[in-house]
Amino acid sequence: MLRAALTSGGGRLPALLPRHHARLLSSSSTIASLFSDPTPPADPAAAIQSAGVDLSHPDTVPALLLDPGLSGNYPAASRFFSWAASDPAAKAALNSRSFNSMLQLAAAHGDADRFWSLVASMRSRGYGISKPAFRAASESFRAKDMARDADLLQEAFAAHGRNAAAAEVCKILRAPGKDDTQKLAMLSESSVEVTDEPVALVVEKVGQFPQQAMVFFQWVEQSAGAGISWGKVYNLMARVLGREDCIEEFREVLRKMKSKGLEMDRDVYVTVTDRFLKRKMVEDAVDLFRFMTSRPEKLSRDDFIFLLKKVLVTGDLDLKLVTRVLRYYRHVGSRVKDSAFDSVLKSLRSVGRLGESGRVLKAMQEGGFEPDSADHEKAVLAMCDAGNLEEARNYLTGVEESGHKLGPKVWSCLVQKYSLGENVDMAVSCFHEMLEKSGNENVGSALEALVSGLHKKKGAKEAFKVLKNMVTEKAVVPWQTTYKYLIHKLIRQGHLKPAFEVLGLMKSHGYPPFVDPFIPHISKSGTLDDALGLLNATSLRGLPSRIVYVRLFQALFKEERHEVAQQLLSQSRASIQNHADIRDIFSKLEEPVAAALAEG
Repeated sequence: MLRAALTSGGGRLPALLPRHHARLLSSSSTIASLFSDPTPPADPAAAIQSAGVDLSHPDTVPALLLDPGLSGNYPAASRFFSWAASDPAAKAALNSRSFNSMLQLAAAHGDADRFWSLVASMRSRGYGISKPAFRAASESFRAKDMARDADLLQEAFAAHGRNAAAAEVCKILRAPGKDDTQKLAMLSESSVEVTDEPVALVVEKVGQFPQQAMVFFQWVEQSAGAGISWGKVYNLMARVLGREDCIEEFREVLRKMKSKGLEMDRDVYVTVTDRFLKRKMVEDAVDLFRFMTSRPEKLSRDDFIFLLKKVLVTGDLDLKLVTRVLRYYRHVGSRVKDSAFDSVLKSLRSVGRLGESGRVLKAMQEGGFEPDSADHEKAVLAMCDAGNLEEARNYLTGVEESGHKLGPKVWSCLVQKYSLGENVDMAVSCFHEMLEKSGNENVGSALEALVSGLHKKKGAKEAFKVLKNMVTEKAVVPWQTTYKYLIHKLIRQGHLKPAFEVLGLMKSHGYPPFVDPFIPHISKSGTLDDALGLLNATSLRGLPSRIVYVRLFQALFKEERHEVAQQLLSQSRASIQNHADIRDIFSKLEEPVAAALAEG
């Protein structure tokens, strides 16, 4: 049986050996005896050379392994091969035929471990299993009931065949000096069979060379039989050709897939889309998204949001592409959730395009998105944040005219932003418009910003006029901090009478009088009329506050303005003049002042 295994697939043994190697037949017994002992001689190479065997010749080892003198002693043959694989001189001569010969021996003796170890070594060297070795080893495995090894061998041999076919195709595709027509002719003349596995292997090797890949795909389309899986082929084509330098070929692939009713695999879509977007081929990414919507189950909401965000941040903003993405997604019955616009705003903010929020939302509407009032508010606020105030106001007006009711927060933001800018008159106009549309509640923040802006651009007196008008004509209730801010600014600019009026407005809204900035100003440079004005402004039911009197007198005496203090005292009612706190203040004056008190 062993003799049959060794000679199967290749004729009788003598016919396999070159005539000038016939003398090796007698040497095989010598080598068998050298390696029969588990412990080899100290210098096997010298012993083999003395036997007249030249191991450096590429035909020597295969011939020795197939000779009955050595093949009949498998342990010796195995030790000999192991030694040859480790000896520098002998190792250089080991070739594919040497390994295939040893494979046959290992299989014939049922040595599966040795067999598969040899196969692994062959793969690392780029060697394949020859047909004679495959047939002989298969017969040996089957004869020894080693079915699993026989099946594994079948798979390994088939894989080698596929690799060999792929290598042959790649060699043709890379042939120097050949044009595409010549390469197609060479492929047609080859013995390579077009099946799924070799196609995948070739694409893996030439995928980075689109021109070679296109020639290969053209040949596959011309030569493939009925057994080819066109879905796999076209997905491979799409993955390779989905790039800038062969975009027309990629589009042709999509057209063919559509006409044949073929689907694109999700992983291919993701790979090509990422590639397009990295190269800023946004429109091509959108076209591919449209192709994928023919199979909506392959797309998720995340795919839609991802592409929409990339359209917004990649290259120049193209609102038509925004509309198209929405339209394609909606066309297949998918619902665009309200949170989609939140994602859009985050993307616009990341690239400094918040000012485009209104235009983007309109583009989304044209694509089928139905924004609610909250979405419109977000768009206006985003445009305000970006300083695009004119467009924000026009958008706000248009939205409200269309029937949406936006909250005071939006108008308030617009007023505040205008107040911080140069066009404070527009802030006043927006404030009035806000009152007309939203009423006078919750407007304190906007009014404070407006007063601050007016003071900075036109002075405190102009800010007072506007605030007074809002309070008296529009029934607006400013914040207490707004009143305090305006009083400070009016006093600093020397406008005491308007400041006194502000105290009156504060009193009408139930705020306590804010006298702190008045006291030091009047005590240092104010007149008697100024002091009386403050007392009148802070009076309750027509009676000035005793506390204000005390603070005024103390401040006047501190600044040594005794005359003004005496004048004020003389015009005060008796209850003030005779009050213990007031008398105590004046008792510390010099004698003339004390006498004047006694007479009073």
